[in-house]
Amino acid sequence: MDNNIKIVQEFLDYLRLERHFSPYTARCYGADLRQFGEFLTNEFESAPATDGTAALATDATVNLENEMVSADTVLIRKFLAYLGELEYSPSTLARKIATLRSFYKYLARIGRVETNPMILIRTPKQSKRLPKAISVEQIEQLLATPNDKTTLGARDRAILETLYSTGIRVSELVDLNRADMDEIGEALTIRGKGKKERVVPLGSHALRAIHHYIQILAADPHFTAVRDNADAGQPTPLFINKSGSRLSSRSVRRKLDKYLAEAGLDPDISPHTLRHSFATHLLDNGADLRSVQELLGHQSLSTTQVYTHLTTQRMRDAYDQAHPRAS
Repeated sequence: MDNNIKIVQEFLDYLRLERHFSPYTARCYGADLRQFGEFLTNEFESAPATDGTAALATDATVNLENEMVSADTVLIRKFLAYLGELEYSPSTLARKIATLRSFYKYLARIGRVETNPMILIRTPKQSKRLPKAISVEQIEQLLATPNDKTTLGARDRAILETLYSTGIRVSELVDLNRADMDEIGEALTIRGKGKKERVVPLGSHALRAIHHYIQILAADPHFTAVRDNADAGQPTPLFINKSGSRLSSRSVRRKLDKYLAEAGLDPDISPHTLRHSFATHLLDNGADLRSVQELLGHQSLSTTQVYTHLTTQRMRDAYDQAHPRAS
């Protein structure tokens, strides 16, 4: 399938430029639409021609963009049945349906379709998966692992402290600039999904770790260019790589994997686990749900409510283990 179908590219540009989707999310939507296009191509290539032979896929007989735009509910259900045969997980199938729903909503918005074929398509029910959280003791063990006597070790300690102290996403963390720190107010300005800004408090441990990192960075002759940029008033990334450039989300994941191995902790722990742990520990200690919602940057309270199920499950487990007449 041609990766540059005009209407698909326009849709992806709309997601990035107007909806402010991340490049990663836009790529996922693009991959889903390419798969849909490949399915349509195969469908029309194998369709019988009027003389009983297979129709040839030529520009004259198949215009993929037109086929995507004119697809009806029956054809989309056929595509979903095909995905079912590939045994995708319910969550992956739900994402692909969400891609199609957004795509045809966009086409309706710009007047390319009169009737949205996704209106009658329902997303399959998914089993609720509780977010994974680790204990405070495991958090302490992880945070103590980086060697903060070195520049990059001090950076890594500050990164881990910041993730757990604020509950921000990794994409939000690597997007931070020095100017986003409010040292007097002990807070960070976060640019979240859709470029919406929010202010989150920064705990004293994280604040000290960041200060230590910045001080040791300033004394390191390897990072002269970073200091020059800061002195010139240019936006300076808070967390940088060994080349002095902005750190990537993938690099944060690799660093976490390294420290999990050194600490002997579960290798399946991810940066997002620290976000889950942040929310769970707040609720365990009496924080109200609305405040946690604002701290996490969730648009809907229902998204945050999943953490209440987690804390309830933890209480249930403790009850079952400790009460003499629990079972």
